[in-house]
Amino acid sequence: MSYESLSMGQKVTLACMLEVSAPKPGNVHRGADFDDLSFYDFIQSAAVIGPVFEQHEQLGLGELILAAVEATRSVVSTNTNLGLILLMAPLAKASTLDQAGIQAVLSNLNSDDADLTYQAIAKANAGGLGEVEGMDVRGQAPDSLLEAMNCAKERDFIAAQYTNQFDDVLSVAAPKLRHSQDLGLTQPNAIVRTHVELMSLYPDSLIARKCGIEVANESASRAAAVLAQASSGQEAYVAALSDLDFWLRTDGHRRNPGTTADIIGASILVGLIEGWLEPPIHHQV
Repeated sequence: MSYESLSMGQKVTLACMLEVSAPKPGNVHRGADFDDLSFYDFIQSAAVIGPVFEQHEQLGLGELILAAVEATRSVVSTNTNLGLILLMAPLAKASTLDQAGIQAVLSNLNSDDADLTYQAIAKANAGGLGEVEGMDVRGQAPDSLLEAMNCAKERDFIAAQYTNQFDDVLSVAAPKLRHSQDLGLTQPNAIVRTHVELMSLYPDSLIARKCGIEVANESASRAAAVLAQASSGQEAYVAALSDLDFWLRTDGHRRNPGTTADIIGASILVGLIEGWLEPPIHHQV
């Protein structure tokens, strides 16, 4: 079994579905909804952006991002996947999944890409963006999308990927997911483990914008403490993971590590495109 025969659109849809299905702490998954956001919102969003990404070669980056957001808003009334779309669009368009391949995509951006991407962000109506003095996404689009991403990189980890040619996705997150898979973890457990590892390395920028950097740093410390329990055995690890999940879900879900989840989704897509992500194997008894 393999995912090799899937089209790009199918890989994008599957990556989104696998990301939201895994029981990542603090996030919506098939066993946990938010009051205003459900697992089914994410599944429907994943389904409708697949056909859009089938056109990744014909559409410019801004066109692809806006079309995917418009497709999403045709089936759900809230933001489910703006971060995923912003990350997946350059990955889908890159001829090679390395920094040179990403740079080739980003170096061809023009003012139309900036304008269309700003339209997409406005249409997605994403929460937790905050307000900034320069190049605010609620204002007029700049001539350069990369310049706008550079202005936002300190407060938005997704924007930072546009300025470092997706280095954190390609050199850190995706290799960690592959390593977890190679250790023999089940597909959902590998996704969860990688999610916690990334939380420990990168204080979630969505948490930072909603709750402040101190809370984001605390979430990273708590994630590191979960990983420390892994050496004590599965029972200790699962208990610590449950405690982290409970803490993240308090305060009205404001501690939702949504940026980390988006990086996970992008990493899954990398695994699908490169061919190393393996389907789950269920042994018959």
